[in-house]
Amino acid sequence: MRVLITGAAGRIGAVLREGLRGRYECLRLSDKRPLPDPVEGEQFVVADLTDLDAMIDVVDGIDVIVHLGATAAEDAWPVILHNNIAGTFNLFEAARIRRVRRILFASTHHVVGYYPRGKRLGVDEPVRPDSRYAVSKAFGETLARLYADKHGIEVVVMRIGTFRPRPLDRRMLSAWISRRDVIDLVRCCIEAPRVHYEVVFGVSDNRRNWWDVGSARRLGYVSQDDAESFAAEIEAGIPIAESAAASQFQGGSNCATEFSADLEKLLASLARRR
Repeated sequence: MRVLITGAAGRIGAVLREGLRGRYECLRLSDKRPLPDPVEGEQFVVADLTDLDAMIDVVDGIDVIVHLGATAAEDAWPVILHNNIAGTFNLFEAARIRRVRRILFASTHHVVGYYPRGKRLGVDEPVRPDSRYAVSKAFGETLARLYADKHGIEVVVMRIGTFRPRPLDRRMLSAWISRRDVIDLVRCCIEAPRVHYEVVFGVSDNRRNWWDVGSARRLGYVSQDDAESFAAEIEAGIPIAESAAASQFQGGSNCATEFSADLEKLLASLARRR
C-alpha cells in the first residue's frame, strides 16, 4: 500500500510520520514547508495544495491519502478560503484524476461546536460550526460526500478532537485525543475493509466524552487512553477563565471569540502576500 500524508509538517502529521513509519510500502509526505530528510520507505514532496497541477503529481500512484493539509485554526476569511476550501477541492480533484482509492479527510469536532456541553452527539447530527475554520471543514465533509457518491472514492471523515500531549483544562477532559490514539485511529481508517463514506469522531475513550464513537469502532479503532487520568490534577489547579459562551458550548473559546476588524485586515493583507 502507498500512503500519502498532506500537511506532514504539522503536529499531527509529524506524529503520524513516526507512528506509521515502516508499515507501508511507501509513505509519501507532502507539505509546503521543509521536513527532516526522509528515511527508507519515505518520500518527501514539496507542494502547495492551492496548485492543482502540483497536487495531481503528488497523488500519482497513491492508494490512500491522509489529508491533513490546511490552516488548522480560526483565521481571516481569505486565508481559510485559499488553504482550506480551494486547497481541499484541489486535493479531491487530483485524487479523482489519478484514481486514488481512499481519502481520510481530517475534519474537526468544531463542526459541531455550537452544541451544548453534555449533549451526546452521533455522526448524523446536523453540523453547527463555531468558526470560519469549522465552516471550511464542513465544506470539506460535503465535498468528500460528493466525491464518494459521484466518483466512487472511498472516504473516511475524521472529526478530530483536541490533540495535545495531555489535556490542559476541563473541556479537554471530554474532547482530548492522545498521540497513540490518533495514530491507531488513522491506521484503522487506512486499513479498514471497503467503505463508501464514513464519519468518525476522533477522540480517546474519555469518561466525559460527548461523542458517539461507534462508527470508529466498526472500522477497528480501540482507544487506549482516557483523559480522566489527568482529571484530579486539572480539577485541583487554577481553572482557566471562560466566557459564558465558551463554557456553554462544545467548541469552547471558538464560540466566544472573533477577530477584531483591524486584525482581520492585517491577516488578509498578509495572506495576499503569501
